[in-house]
Amino acid sequence: MESLKEKTARGLFWGGMNNLVMQFIGAIFGFAMARLLDNADYGMMAGIVVFTTIATELKDSGFKTALTNESHPEDRDYNAVFWFNLLMGIGLYVILFFLAPLLGDYYKNEAVVPLARYAFLGVVITAFSTSQSAWLFKNLRTKQLAKASMTATLLSCVIGITMALLRCNYWSLVTQNLAYVFFNTLLLWHYSPWRPSMSWDFEPVRRMFGFSWKVMATTIATQINNNVINVLSMRHFGKINAGNYYQANQWDSKAYSLVQGMVSMVAQPVLVDLREDSGRQLAALRKLMRFTAFIAFPLLLGLRLVGYEFIVLAIGEKWLACVPFLQILCLSGCVMPLCTLLSNMVLSKGRSDLYLWATLGLCLSQIGLMTVLWPHGLTVMAEAYVVLSVVWLFVWYCLVSRLTGYRLLDFLKDTVPFALAAFGVMLLTGWMTRPVTALWLLLPVRVIVAAMLYYVVMRLAGAKILEESLTYLKVKK
Repeated sequence: MESLKEKTARGLFWGGMNNLVMQFIGAIFGFAMARLLDNADYGMMAGIVVFTTIATELKDSGFKTALTNESHPEDRDYNAVFWFNLLMGIGLYVILFFLAPLLGDYYKNEAVVPLARYAFLGVVITAFSTSQSAWLFKNLRTKQLAKASMTATLLSCVIGITMALLRCNYWSLVTQNLAYVFFNTLLLWHYSPWRPSMSWDFEPVRRMFGFSWKVMATTIATQINNNVINVLSMRHFGKINAGNYYQANQWDSKAYSLVQGMVSMVAQPVLVDLREDSGRQLAALRKLMRFTAFIAFPLLLGLRLVGYEFIVLAIGEKWLACVPFLQILCLSGCVMPLCTLLSNMVLSKGRSDLYLWATLGLCLSQIGLMTVLWPHGLTVMAEAYVVLSVVWLFVWYCLVSRLTGYRLLDFLKDTVPFALAAFGVMLLTGWMTRPVTALWLLLPVRVIVAAMLYYVVMRLAGAKILEESLTYLKVKK
């Protein structure tokens, strides 16, 4: 039988593989979609994506996390969640269908109404997969989760690009999202051995609800945090400016999600398994923090370095206006995976109340800031978003420190060296590559030089996380 350490390593491997393939496929098709569609098409998507996500989280009600947090969830627990989510999904869609005209009034654009009603179908589709996904997640079946996500990503991207070629405009983006949800749901059913029964026992739902509603409220607040600028930009700055910001946010999100998704696949299940042994749990958290910082800082600061040439070469000069936003957002992207990891630690301690209030505090702070700052423009709003994200990293640390005794000096040792190394490497890379003027050459040269310099710095510094990562990859090979 695999040890927890082996399961964690395997989970990180497949989590990394899943996110790498998903982001690679998404990037390739994203390049094509951005060239085929206009800035205004992405602006329309920016206007509704937050509402679709919030509806999905209302339907899930945090039960996936609640099931994962159960020491030994039973079949009746999964079954209760399945039927509850299905009823909630159908009910929410009916409500949202009739409320869609309010979005049209808010954005002063009637075209949003049918688009929103179409996009909200995803709420019903995902209702069929929450229990299957929770079962695979709880049992660390990361390989199966990865295969489902990768296949669904590929199929949905093909559908999206086909519709874009047929000039379906913003309908292509929404259909691509719906296709991903549909295929991912089918594949989760294929890989999960769990099946629902016709038993209508909702007692487990009532039992878990005290924990799950806080997770649900927190996730909704997180989605508002991630999309509040999208909503305000669509209303106050128009479809084109909203599309430029949405495009920048999309590429920043793809980059940090590569790390965040990898770690999230194993963090909570592993930390829950170790919660009876606080010493081992904290040691596992610290190792995950070092691994996350080791990957996140060079990846996001590297994207910031090559932001201009990346946008021009990948999606064309018509998107030049999104470059400053991308370079700003990459700074907040560095800390997003670390915040997620720390919040998972809070959840593993069963403190969904702290998880809720911390995220709600961030949400209210951000809404207040953006409401005050929007007259000063999108750039100022993006800069404020970065500052608030970094501040909230330390809020999450304080909560974890209170629960586990994680010392500030240890936290700084686990993160700051990688941040400083990555920052120094990017500065040096920028200086070394100044003579290169051709963009098609500058992009790969900067990537190669930065990767080599970062590897050398980690070697010279004797970073154990580098040695452990390389050792696991060699064994896997």
